[in-house]
Amino acid sequence: MMRKVLTFIMAGGKGERLYPLTKDRTKPAVPFGGIYRIIDFTLSNCINSGLRKIYLLTQYKSASLQRHIRLGWNILPSELGQFIELLPAQQRVGDSWYLGTADAIYQNLYTLEDDPAEEILILAGDHIYKMNYSTMIDFHRQKEADFTVAVIELDKDTSRDVGVVEVDDSGNVRGFAEKPSTPKVISSGADKIYASMGIYVFRHGIIKEELHQDAKNSRSTHDFGKDIIPQLLKKGFKVVAFNFTAQNKKKLGYWRDIGTIDAYYEANMDLVQNEPVFNLYDKNWPIRTYEGQFPPAKTLFSGQENGNQTGSVFDSLISGGCIINAGKIQRCILSPNVRIDSYAEVIESILMEGVNVGRSAKIKGAIIDKDVNIPEGVVIGYNLKDDQKRFYVTESGIVVVAKGTEIK
Repeated sequence: MMRKVLTFIMAGGKGERLYPLTKDRTKPAVPFGGIYRIIDFTLSNCINSGLRKIYLLTQYKSASLQRHIRLGWNILPSELGQFIELLPAQQRVGDSWYLGTADAIYQNLYTLEDDPAEEILILAGDHIYKMNYSTMIDFHRQKEADFTVAVIELDKDTSRDVGVVEVDDSGNVRGFAEKPSTPKVISSGADKIYASMGIYVFRHGIIKEELHQDAKNSRSTHDFGKDIIPQLLKKGFKVVAFNFTAQNKKKLGYWRDIGTIDAYYEANMDLVQNEPVFNLYDKNWPIRTYEGQFPPAKTLFSGQENGNQTGSVFDSLISGGCIINAGKIQRCILSPNVRIDSYAEVIESILMEGVNVGRSAKIKGAIIDKDVNIPEGVVIGYNLKDDQKRFYVTESGIVVVAKGTEIK
């Protein structure tokens, strides 16, 4: 009975570590995998799980996200009480914007007044994964829990980047630590931890009181992991962990928090593997998005150089509207309306919508944001010292060319 579940998706994050991709857009609106936005994966999980009452909580630079939702996700019949609705920060209960994940829900408690929901599902809108939320909600009900947190098994050395949940042998949560240097490990394996996925199920009857108390606490950071979970444990509420890894042993429980440029790049590159763990072509779990009216992708490989064919495409995702004019493409993701001119080489790179790569240009290990023109003969990704003078370069050597950059 997913009709009795009300869903909130946190979609207002700045994504500061994804800059400059978040220079003009919120993190959930960042393009991913050629034709998608990051938010599409959480929303597709909701639709595939049978959830039909969904609020998106927005705040930071949300115009791009709002447009995407309006064009691509206006799909539910309101006359049946179904909706995907944007809730921008409105300062309804004070003079502050959202101060944390718990505060974002607190400022929108008014939405619960007339809704008969039995459970409140809270999701992050900036992760890449597939999950049937109905399985977690059924688990929550079977356990008769007050609060359930989804966890995934990760290597212990990732603890500095995630919230770590302490779970006993019965699956009950005993503690939470945010990015600890010495984390509590899983009892069955000293090299693994339970990392919070930022997915929570609340019993409707307790959420209002707990969020009201948290709002009054001046020492709180108003975060579900750091503040609400310890608060619930202290009061003796039943808090349990839903093990996402155990539910997905065959598929290894793919989940990526693409909070940094390097993580974002690696998650995109996962898609061009011969047999990617994260399958975009699963007909049983379709990923929805908005796509403009683009013509089919086109290749022009008839040119000859020294008697050899000059064009090739290997292990790449090519979106609609792309034209590859005798260039070489290898392990790349090309968003719609990308053009590659003759003799150009693009290797292990992500090119977003409207990028033009000029004749004989060379690009390697780069992310080129929307509407960038790469002039003839320009080289990017081969000399990082030169690239650092013009573009943003990560510690691992990924070059990022910001949206609309003019390259001389």
